[in-house]
Amino acid sequence: MEIRKQKGKQVGRLTVTEQIDQKHQEDLQRLRGFRLLDDDFLTKCFEGDTASIELVLQIVLEKPDLKVLDVRTQVFVENLLNRSVRLDILATDSTGAKLNVEVQRSDKGAGRKRARYNSSMMDANLLKKGEDFDKLPETWVIFITENDVMGKGLPLYPIERCFLGTGERFEDGSHILYVNGAYRGDTPIGKLMHDFSCIDAADMYYGTLADRVRFFKESKEGIEIMCRAMEDMRNQTLKEGAINSAKRMLADGILTLEKIAEYAGLPLDEVKKLKAERTA
Repeated sequence: MEIRKQKGKQVGRLTVTEQIDQKHQEDLQRLRGFRLLDDDFLTKCFEGDTASIELVLQIVLEKPDLKVLDVRTQVFVENLLNRSVRLDILATDSTGAKLNVEVQRSDKGAGRKRARYNSSMMDANLLKKGEDFDKLPETWVIFITENDVMGKGLPLYPIERCFLGTGERFEDGSHILYVNGAYRGDTPIGKLMHDFSCIDAADMYYGTLADRVRFFKESKEGIEIMCRAMEDMRNQTLKEGAINSAKRMLADGILTLEKIAEYAGLPLDEVKKLKAERTA
């Protein structure tokens, strides 16, 4: 390719304008291949949309009367001393129950101890100081996985605490559920998992989900929203890389904070904050 003179600064063989257009075309191509099993696409589709998450929860929990009052996506649950978590979806139903839905394409990302940790982090943030433990609401951690991570061929894997001697449920209000995204039976859950794997809204069974997918893939407004979201994700990835580089340089203890900020491309104040966190 020859270097062409165009408006905008040239970088290598492409101008900045050309690079931006190339990234936009790449984003459009990625968008066409997105499915609800892709967590970034799922959280954007379900953002503020109680109808979609209500449909999913009614099917996977087998509760046709379940009503969702609130839904939030990418919810950061902070642990000041140890590891924090970011929940894909956090919904509240009409009974006050809290429902965390996670989508995982990687088997490793759906580990059993991760489900336990998500459950514990939810519990730790649901009671006000001094509030009675009986006020703790019912909680669900639901993993929708691309593969059958439990390997038993079942559509659903509910996990409950129980008395080992009798098999009776402990009934503490804490529930974990794995949903087999590879299941394709001619049932509501089989059709739902089919829809989660579709890239084309026209091929989906459930109109509520198809309408959301169609909006973000086919409407001008929806495509613009998704392209901005992908740009934000790129920027976040770059920032996380810069922070990790700064942490490694801080650990070496050789460079000044000013040099670390320069090499990592971070504000000096942010590097100072990273150092303070490391010292603490």
